[in-house]
Amino acid sequence: MLTLNLKFFAAIVILALLAAPAAQAAQSRYPEKPIRVIVGSAPGSGPDIFSRALGDQLYKTWNQRLVVDARPGAAGAISAELALQAVPDGYTWMMLTSQLLVASEVLSSLKFNLARDFKSVSLIGTVPFVLMVHPNVPAKSVSELIALAKTQQLRYGSAGTGASEHLSGVLFTHLSGTKMLHVPYKGIPQAIADTLAQEVQLTYAVMPAAIPHLQAQRLRPLGVTTSYRSKLFPDIPSISETLPGYETLAWYSIVAPTGTPEPILNQVSAEIQKATKDPSFNATLAKLGSVVVGSDRAGLDAHRSSQAKIIAELVRVSGAKQ
Repeated sequence: MLTLNLKFFAAIVILALLAAPAAQAAQSRYPEKPIRVIVGSAPGSGPDIFSRALGDQLYKTWNQRLVVDARPGAAGAISAELALQAVPDGYTWMMLTSQLLVASEVLSSLKFNLARDFKSVSLIGTVPFVLMVHPNVPAKSVSELIALAKTQQLRYGSAGTGASEHLSGVLFTHLSGTKMLHVPYKGIPQAIADTLAQEVQLTYAVMPAAIPHLQAQRLRPLGVTTSYRSKLFPDIPSISETLPGYETLAWYSIVAPTGTPEPILNQVSAEIQKATKDPSFNATLAKLGSVVVGSDRAGLDAHRSSQAKIIAELVRVSGAKQ
């Protein structure tokens, strides 16, 4: 009996030893198929542009495509709900931006908890929003816009109620003592289109989406929402130069549903960090007006925590809570 038990034990050990390399090999083969990244903004928006740029860079290493699945609406909440329906096997990511963090503070009806339901992977970069007006608007500076808003009703477009652009507008009116009518859209491209059509007089567009219109001079920039000027457009002043204390920030990060294997999360994080250090990819992000970060997982955790506190206070001050 002892001999049989020893033989059985030996067989189990041998099987375990054989299985370990196989498991490691399976892990090292990740990814074996295309990866879906769900974006809570419309095609042509900042998150969409960043996701596609990241996908092109990672393809060089993995030889697998990053399939961008744009699901605009509800300030990004639709994208989060969809991501949580997927099997957490490492083949579904989500682009987490400031927009969804704002929505989590503004909207009380969300069916998920960002901190609990999504694991950090990497913070890719940060960008400003740009306050742009139609050329027919008789305001060529932030101070002139404030004066104009005190004499007539102005309308501004955003990517949706609870979106970062919405909060940018609410904070602007709060600090400037003005009133403007908020017009929500399903995405910033639609808000820009209606600004061009003069359905609204102005919009707050994230830098990557604003660039084509700035370069073509179709819309007039009055200011960026960060406390510092953009290196890409140094002639555009910071709104805070006129309204001290004003600042909102767009940022792009990759997260994955809770339950995604830790080795895969670590591998993806390392690859994104490596990608952001690549000169060509870094230059691509810089052309989009981004300050490149490329953080590790702990870095994104810290960023999410600090931004949640800042945004919660902005929402409280602005009165945007719903």
